[in-house]
Amino acid sequence: MEKKSSRFLEIVETSVKKHWDMPAFSDYKGDSYSYRDVAIQIAKMHIVMERAGLRKGDKVALLGRNSSQWAMSFFGILSYGAVVVPILHEFKPDNIHHIVNHSEARFMLASEGNLKSLNMKAMPGVELFMQLENFSVVRAKDNNIYNVRERISEHFQMKYPNGFDRSCISYHVEKPDELAVLNYTSGTTGSSKGVMIPFRSLWSNTLYANENIPFVYAGDNIVCMLPMAHMYGLAFEILNGWGKGCHIHFLPRIPSPNLVLEALAEHRPTLILAVPLIIEKIIRNRVFPELEKPLMQKLMKLPLVKNIILGMIAGKLNKVFGQKFGEIVIGGAALNKEVEDFLHRIKFRYTVGYGLTECGPLVAYTQWDSFKPGSVGRIVERMEADIRNVNEEGIGEIWVKGDNTMLGYYKNPEATEAVMDADGWMNTGDLGMLDADNFLYIRGRSKTMILSSNGQNIYPEEIESLLNTYPLVVESLIVSEDGKLVAIIVPDMEKAGDENMDIRMRENIAALNAVLPVYSQISSFLIREEEFEKTPKKSIKRYLYQK
Repeated sequence: MEKKSSRFLEIVETSVKKHWDMPAFSDYKGDSYSYRDVAIQIAKMHIVMERAGLRKGDKVALLGRNSSQWAMSFFGILSYGAVVVPILHEFKPDNIHHIVNHSEARFMLASEGNLKSLNMKAMPGVELFMQLENFSVVRAKDNNIYNVRERISEHFQMKYPNGFDRSCISYHVEKPDELAVLNYTSGTTGSSKGVMIPFRSLWSNTLYANENIPFVYAGDNIVCMLPMAHMYGLAFEILNGWGKGCHIHFLPRIPSPNLVLEALAEHRPTLILAVPLIIEKIIRNRVFPELEKPLMQKLMKLPLVKNIILGMIAGKLNKVFGQKFGEIVIGGAALNKEVEDFLHRIKFRYTVGYGLTECGPLVAYTQWDSFKPGSVGRIVERMEADIRNVNEEGIGEIWVKGDNTMLGYYKNPEATEAVMDADGWMNTGDLGMLDADNFLYIRGRSKTMILSSNGQNIYPEEIESLLNTYPLVVESLIVSEDGKLVAIIVPDMEKAGDENMDIRMRENIAALNAVLPVYSQISSFLIREEEFEKTPKKSIKRYLYQK
């Protein structure tokens, strides 16, 4: 952006005017919409909202899979001055009913599939239900709204008799601390809370991405594969993509690795956002098996040949991800150490960021060429970090403060007071350390830290990261039972063949214990055939598996 915008909706408004005839949104193998098309749809939404009596500051629930219509609705709600309540389409009906009622949403935009599973009578405060795919009115308290929607083109022409162009764009003028998004997150260790994200957080995150990801330009492609109902994907695929004038492509369903790779090869995005699971599966299933072959292991012992092989692997990986990307940003959970070390060795263009919903989401990030392996980046602009209650290892609680932080938890002052102090500092719930260059290193969650019988602090995520590098281990979870550590392991049953899984895992645990301190030894293990249940950002819901 040429001029630094002082408000989030100013960024939205400026971009639609600047990129008017350029492609904005496309549904994979489906319809496409220019920035002008999106602006027209937003204007029509505003007419319906106004005629239905929606007030500025009212809540609008938004429920459905990633799609152009979802993104149009998001910008339409915010630019009207209402509050978006994004709800993950995978949530169970009872959870959705609870979120809609707790948020006091007056309107609801939902996909056809989700609407069929919901009980509208269980959400008595909702006055208008609209179907996301075609913006049709499904149920309205005011019968006149059916007529307004059916004759929306006439109402649009009446409002803009001289035609609709850039000069017609004039969105809500928000205040920094005004509530913009009410995001309900289940988290990894607790129940769902409504995170109140203000406009200043959306502005600060979007401005940071616009200024610090310089290789993304107007007209570039972005493949949206993270759920927009979660702040990580929303902020950097959608809000950043819109601000830059990018062409954003939405995948139609929960993306499988094959679908992701197909879309990346076709659209060749300049920025890729991913969770560790996607990257780890590609590396562990496509790269490591090749390197484990006897001939390859012999060749890798020859320094010159080794460098050539690693260079070839880097080239193939670049091709897999579309070649044009400036970097891949990995976030949402910790990256497996073995995979991270390998990516660093081959100088792959990746970086790891850190954030949380309560910060909309960014806390730390740095570009791949200045990234320090093992870290999660440097504390970003307009944010501060403070490490408190530091132990003898230099590890302490991570507290943050700045424009990105939330207003608090909706209608839950007790939960807000538990994490925020009077000066605006917020306890992230994570443990870590800062180095001299302000790079942040995560060492676990304070809520999941296990205190051993002799007073030693045990960080289960570190043990899991190591265990996940052992043969046939897909993912694992370390829990405490009766003062002893137990490993719950999800093995790769397809690769195992006829191998005795119990014997192999016993060998893995023995090898693991050989490198662990005595106080963090694994006493036993359980084999789990299904993947762990996860949050929208693909973190394991640890509280479901702890007694």
